[in-house]
Amino acid sequence: MQFGIFTVGDVTTDPTNGRTPTEAERIQAMVAIGEKAEEVGLDVFATGEHHNPPFVPSSPTTMLGYLAARTERLILSTATTLITTNDPVKIAEDFAMLQHLAGGRVDLMMGRGNTGPVYPWFGKDIRDGIPLAVENYHLLRRLWREQRIDWEGRFRGPLQGFTSTPAPLDGTPPFVWHGSIRSPEIAEQAAYYGDGFFHNNIFWNKEHTEQIVRLYRQRFEHYGHGSADQAIVGLGGQVFMAETEAEAKKRFRPYFDNAPVYGHGPSLEDFTELTPLTVGTPEQVIERTLGFADYAGDYQRQLFLMDHAGLPLDVVLEQIEILGREVVPVLRKEFELRRPEHVPSDPPTHASLVAAGPDAPHHLVEPARDRIAAESN
Repeated sequence: MQFGIFTVGDVTTDPTNGRTPTEAERIQAMVAIGEKAEEVGLDVFATGEHHNPPFVPSSPTTMLGYLAARTERLILSTATTLITTNDPVKIAEDFAMLQHLAGGRVDLMMGRGNTGPVYPWFGKDIRDGIPLAVENYHLLRRLWREQRIDWEGRFRGPLQGFTSTPAPLDGTPPFVWHGSIRSPEIAEQAAYYGDGFFHNNIFWNKEHTEQIVRLYRQRFEHYGHGSADQAIVGLGGQVFMAETEAEAKKRFRPYFDNAPVYGHGPSLEDFTELTPLTVGTPEQVIERTLGFADYAGDYQRQLFLMDHAGLPLDVVLEQIEILGREVVPVLRKEFELRRPEHVPSDPPTHASLVAAGPDAPHHLVEPARDRIAAESN
């Protein structure tokens, strides 16, 4: 099972001292967090994509390319690549280039984003969010799998005899996750292509998470990619740890109360009861995280948000140290003890996809359609 860190890259004032980091400091902090993730034995570092204050990660592949040169084994991913407002041609080019630079240590998560104003900034209409996601992703799959493309759609200019360069490393496109917290259409899209589904459940109760993950699993099986429990699932999580629960709450409360995303809303106690946020001891984090599989099923990737709400870098690095040294080793062992033998431990990686060979379903533009067509003949 893969464990890692994801960041949203917010620039937020530290409520305990009134200091706001500069954009340069925040960007360098994200690099330090990625390096720390590798140092303590985590598997994945993922960055969000935002184009509005107070966030800085507007160019994820630049950040990940820099980290590729400073790490050796860390999988470099996005916590969102905006499939709606980015041109699929540019996504194809940027991530194929990153694949080559990182030696294949790359995957990405498609998402529509949660900031409405970004759509007109890139000439798009938010009311077209779902159709944009569907059309753009289908084009992206073709760009990574066909040498020359003739294409015409609704949302961008046509392509005639177009070849995306560079081609994916080893002729093998990156593995793709589809991230969604509320859209059944995106769960359906992930299932149709046999891709991964990532539910960032940091704001949602377990009933909601169970419902949307179950939908993805059922449709994954429907399209013939395997049994429902073999579907590739990732979850988010959010933790703050100390030696005692009281100490953890005392230290984290001012950050929670003033956070730009959920501050000034429910109390810390209510939020931790209703959502997966865990503020307490490493043992409490282990127990709570293991419980995710009780309602989401056995899954393959767990990412934690650690560096938001103005938490200073030294505190974040301390938290990652605890996560990597005390929490994740236990989670790895316990999750595998409960996992049925036929359920994959890890999501696909570049190495596993290359090993599967050029005739594997991953190389098909529409593996579900091709399977159905073959069965009807």
